[in-house]
Amino acid sequence: MYKVAFDTFGCRLNQAETAALHDRFRARGYEPTDDVGEADLFVINTCTLTTQAGAKCRRRIRSVIRRNPDACIAAVGCHAQTDAEMLARIRGVDYIVGTADKLRLAELIPSPAKLPEPLVVRNAVTLGVFTIEGTGRYPGTTRANLKVQEGCDFACAFCIIPRSRGRARSRAYEDILREARALAQAGHREIVVTGVNMGTWRDGRRTFADVARALCDVDGLDRVRLSSIEPTTIERAIVREMARPGSKLCPYLHVPVQSGDDAVLARMRRKYTSAEFRGFLEDALARVPDLGLGTDVMVGFPGEDEGAFARSAALVAELPFTNVHVFSFSARPRTSAYQMPERVEPVIVRERSERLHRLAAARQAESYAAYQGRTLRVLFEQRLSDGSTVGFTDNYIRVSVDTPRDLANQLARVRITGVRPASAGLPIAAVGELVA
Repeated sequence: MYKVAFDTFGCRLNQAETAALHDRFRARGYEPTDDVGEADLFVINTCTLTTQAGAKCRRRIRSVIRRNPDACIAAVGCHAQTDAEMLARIRGVDYIVGTADKLRLAELIPSPAKLPEPLVVRNAVTLGVFTIEGTGRYPGTTRANLKVQEGCDFACAFCIIPRSRGRARSRAYEDILREARALAQAGHREIVVTGVNMGTWRDGRRTFADVARALCDVDGLDRVRLSSIEPTTIERAIVREMARPGSKLCPYLHVPVQSGDDAVLARMRRKYTSAEFRGFLEDALARVPDLGLGTDVMVGFPGEDEGAFARSAALVAELPFTNVHVFSFSARPRTSAYQMPERVEPVIVRERSERLHRLAAARQAESYAAYQGRTLRVLFEQRLSDGSTVGFTDNYIRVSVDTPRDLANQLARVRITGVRPASAGLPIAAVGELVA
């Protein structure tokens, strides 16, 4: 029996695809291992969103080759699609498989043997509705990811995804439900629905809201959570379902704003103004009790002056975000932003990023503290090194309790008593006590 090790870089969608690869290799007799030193085959699911992400993938490949030079090395996914030539220059890489064929990797490798030169497979993606064989494997985890959509047609100025993943296309409605039922039968109590631009999902007359409602009817699932979704693609029916008493659709929206300045948004080729973004979220907050909000904010996009940055900071300060992902602009080759003038000096980008990180952390602490004295439902996930057990509420607040009980994959009611600040490598969390 051959042993295979996996490593995943980048987004939740990559995690879902690695889980599918995990299932396919097991079906062909491979034994998964977490020890790359004993693996016959090492599969890295790569990311190419930024130049730094691609560099991290290549460093990881080199480190595995140094540790296990006899292992067959397969680099798949986005970086393999956009930068196969860079990967091929790494001595010891055997397979380089792009987006269209990454889930066929187990079929492409007859046995995990070293090759005299890399086999590069980068076919064009097929448009239209697609299906995915098997069921993603998530051993030891509470939540499972469910891929429903692929690719994007929006072509934001900073984004390489249309090149790495192709045009938008949707997974077949019945195939989504098939895997969701299988994941529930495997013991997962929560699924996270994911895609590149999943709000654009379509299958015949059905829209993404139909998928969300159908997933809520899957027996055995307690929660259905949406991953990041573009603001212009969120249907009113999604908000209504979140607001419906007893709905399994978690009251949480992660909606990337990228900038709070209209001129910067226009240069980014985003499809909304800051006022439209704010108006949508304020309407959703009014309709959905205890709605949790997350967002992504880019710092240092070409042309961002101090006033534009201040407008981004004001938006973060004025809306009740519990999660804000702050990241710096990366000049990615083969995007239209790569050639844009008015670059922001790196020292200014770092300073603005630090300011926004501090503001985001303070905003998160304030949002968590607002739940003190409330009793919330928590799905627990794991015990940490400090002895506490952590999980998440329906609206994605991290909660920590001290208890000797094994609460992994259990739903429990917790009364929030305070907030534990981020420290010693542990993220911020609300703290509480179990309620009988």
